[in-house]
Amino acid sequence: MTPAEDTIDIDDASEGMVLAQDLRDAGGGVLLPAGATLSASSLASLRRRGIEQIQVVGAAPPVDEAAVRAERERQCARLEHLFRRSLSGAPASASAVLYERLLAYRRSC
Repeated sequence: MTPAEDTIDIDDASEGMVLAQDLRDAGGGVLLPAGATLSASSLASLRRRGIEQIQVVGAAPPVDEAAVRAERERQCARLEHLFRRSLSGAPASASAVLYERLLAYRRSC
């Protein structure tokens, strides 16, 4: 296995990933060639055949959802701190509008 490829569980695979190596069945026949882009139908077919793991090119590391939420909350708290003086004014002030838009953007990422 080269550094640019990762072995992942078939359940972690998604459409658009690219196979790093030929995917072979138990008899040695090629199910999908190296470089094939995975589709929903190819993933379903591999699951039906009992394939449990595949080698893909540059798979993204798993995302820690708790860390993402914590970072998002930290960023929102930082925005509140930065706008603390300007938010005490009129609710329709330019600063309040900017704060709301930045906050909405941060929450959508």
